[in-house]
Amino acid sequence: MSESTAEITWADFEKVLIVAGTITRVEAFPEARKPAWKVWADFGPWGERKTSAQIVALYKEEDLVGRQVVGVINFPEKQIGPFRSQFLLTGFPTPDGVVLTAIERAVPNGTRLA
Repeated sequence: MSESTAEITWADFEKVLIVAGTITRVEAFPEARKPAWKVWADFGPWGERKTSAQIVALYKEEDLVGRQVVGVINFPEKQIGPFRSQFLLTGFPTPDGVVLTAIERAVPNGTRLA
């Protein structure tokens, strides 16, 4: 195994705050180097957070608003051009674009991945 795929402990996993949220707003991000949306999501008790997401190849604005997503919310904020990203929207890269991590049934916003 390489260092990036080495086994981790349960305590390591517990440090990553992976939670469900619902997208509340999506805006174009013309200043981004690669095509991206500005995305806001409601994470319940964790509040509303925003991110930049390179998901325009597969998702239109109307596909995203109201959709429940999976986000990592305890990374430090990251400056992306003129925008501050506050969470990582999770997904799987494919040749056609990033496919968002799906939640099979609605759960309360802020529910932590177990």
